[in-house]
Amino acid sequence: MFKEVEASYERIKKIVNLTPVMTSSTLNEIADSECFLKCENFQKTGTFKFRGAFNALSQLSPKQKKKGVISHSSGNHAQALALAAKLLGVKAVVVMPENASPVKVAATRGYGAKIVMCGSHPTDREKAVVPLLERYGYTFIHPSNDLKIIAGAGTAAYELIGEIGELDYVFSPVGGGGLLSGTALATKGLLLSAKVTGVEPKNADDAYQSLKAGKIIRVKDPNTIADGLRTSLGSNTFSIIREKVDQIITVSEEQIVDAMQFLWERMKLVVEPSGAVSLAGVLSKQIDLRSKRVGIIISGGNIDLIDFFTTIRQRIKS
Repeated sequence: MFKEVEASYERIKKIVNLTPVMTSSTLNEIADSECFLKCENFQKTGTFKFRGAFNALSQLSPKQKKKGVISHSSGNHAQALALAAKLLGVKAVVVMPENASPVKVAATRGYGAKIVMCGSHPTDREKAVVPLLERYGYTFIHPSNDLKIIAGAGTAAYELIGEIGELDYVFSPVGGGGLLSGTALATKGLLLSAKVTGVEPKNADDAYQSLKAGKIIRVKDPNTIADGLRTSLGSNTFSIIREKVDQIITVSEEQIVDAMQFLWERMKLVVEPSGAVSLAGVLSKQIDLRSKRVGIIISGGNIDLIDFFTTIRQRIKS
């Protein structure tokens, strides 16, 4: 599928943001390696998700575009699909769980998508999509398991390697597996000897368990601050990850927050918990990275800052 990643890049490169690659001497010292952060928090809609969404929707037939698309998402894919649909003149419906971030719900609605709310269990959103598909004939765009979504997601690593060159390791977050799958396809297609590592919250470690068991293990009641990584692997993502990914490691909630704090304080990068998971994997030092060149996919920066700014305003009034 590497050719699909290349084709996706050519298809979307004039629309997506060419996101920056950032470095930090402090991080290099801590990790004892040379680290390159691909900052998808600067992507349209704030995450890598726009790459896959635009890639998928741009390949719809005229008939499919006329009827519209539907998907389910806790927020990041929802926003990406909504904006891609708006740019391409396609109706978009998104099923979102009741515990989705209000900021992400508002942004999705702001981009023009119709939102249908559902329960907070991971299977609720999937069940809610079925009757809408049957009634209206929408095209379903899976947030991670769709091959066009995967190929589009892979363009982030494709760009990173194109800019930086040789890398020994590439770290990527893993939830539903779309980004990790795409990252693995791009990395192995360009750098055969580079190792691809997925990083996952311990509190939602279904991908880690799946790779270990050799079959898909569904997530059960994931309780992690990294809300974008609460979903399980699909058939396509699992197949690619089994073949292309060297290993998956897990990190604690505290390690995720520590990585997020480092990015905010030391690099001035607003990154959400899910986006900081890959850096948490590097900082956990579970893998010996001494003197290595390390690529780190920072997947997004959509975070609810209402409480933060409310606190500041309260200080002003006091």
